[in-house]
Amino acid sequence: MTNQTILWAADGIGVEGMVVHRAECRPAASDSYMKIKRLQIDSAKPQRLSQQLDKAITTIFKPVANHDFNVDYDKKKKSEGKMVRAERQVVLDMLFSAFEKHQYYSFKDLVDITKQPVTYLKEIMREIGTCNRKGAHKSTWELKPEYRHYRSAEEEEELQGL
Repeated sequence: MTNQTILWAADGIGVEGMVVHRAECRPAASDSYMKIKRLQIDSAKPQRLSQQLDKAITTIFKPVANHDFNVDYDKKKKSEGKMVRAERQVVLDMLFSAFEKHQYYSFKDLVDITKQPVTYLKEIMREIGTCNRKGAHKSTWELKPEYRHYRSAEEEEELQGL
């Protein structure tokens, strides 16, 4: 190892020279050194360890091609069938009878009541109703004023008296 130039610098102090002899340094095998090494080994262990559980405890979840709620939904859809357009007058009668009970309906409720396709029902509702865009009854439909004929309190009493 002769004829080699070594450069070494730390904290602004530098050493330059040639290696003539090889030296090995070993710490003294004292109790304090062993204590430090034990702490170093313990700190190097991973914080989280994996543990194998008994097979009786774990439940195995196997993938399911079609879940129960999907099967129920498909059965319901098949039993109801597709929404078919009814005659316009029949749909109007259903809507007017619904609006006699309540003044405001969400569009989803109107679809459920009439069992009509969304585009067809929306077309009819644009002619006979208005959609409230703001206020307390936001996103609900009500009849236009020319189609409203709500019963007064006196008419209700007369009907109940019969």
